Amino acid sequence: MTKQEALFHYALRLGDNALILGHRLSELTSFGPILEEDLAVSNLALDLLGEAQGFLTYAGEIEGKGHSADDLAYKRAERKFVNNLITELPNGDFADTMTRHFLYSHFALLLFEELVKSKDETIAALAAKSLKEMKYHVRHSSDWMLRLGDGTAESHQRAQKALDNIWMFTGDMFTVTEADEMLQKEGIAADLKAIYAQWDNNISAVLETATLKKPANTFMQSGSQKGVHTESLGFILAEMQYLQRAYPDAKW
Repeated sequence: MTKQEALFHYALRLGDNALILGHRLSELTSFGPILEEDLAVSNLALDLLGEAQGFLTYAGEIEGKGHSADDLAYKRAERKFVNNLITELPNGDFADTMTRHFLYSHFALLLFEELVKSKDETIAALAAKSLKEMKYHVRHSSDWMLRLGDGTAESHQRAQKALDNIWMFTGDMFTVTEADEMLQKEGIAADLKAIYAQWDNNISAVLETATLKKPANTFMQSGSQKGVHTESLGFILAEMQYLQRAYPDAKW
């Protein structure tokens, strides 16, 4: 793997994570439990789609084949996506949505805190912009975990069930690839092993306050960096890419 290939894969992963999770959250527009939360989740989705635009545009520039952010979003097959598995999981009920976002946003915040120090100026700049938004995502999702976990008996049960079901997908966020190792030596990529330790501490602190039990690391799903995904991604792409595939290169 060349440095160019490694950098393309890295930027693509950052863009795919934001694109797929942003699309997932956009599905909830007009379906929020209350008006205020409906607007909040829609804004979380917009933050992520803006993040995706930046990283996918950069990925296209690195690749050097003339692909735009739209090309990478709408013209790739499922096995070409490298988003972390957790980002593609179904929204489920509100506890599922907030638990997924809680676990991912804490990871993304720590990742961007490291990437602002990247020797790649574009990645550092995009990370700095995303960092401001991710701080809100962490605060918002953490507040909901506290409200759900330490709320009613039913909200606690739903939050714990969501945590138990989603936990197996968290390990995939910390999978170290050949690209990671190469770019970390260059001072471009973040050290995922170091991030994991801090992520685990931060997650544990919130869960303890929320009276929720952190699941054991007995089994972890993986494969996203090799293009192996859950069945959910295919359904997301079928909806997200439909117009582009039905009317290729359509202009408005």
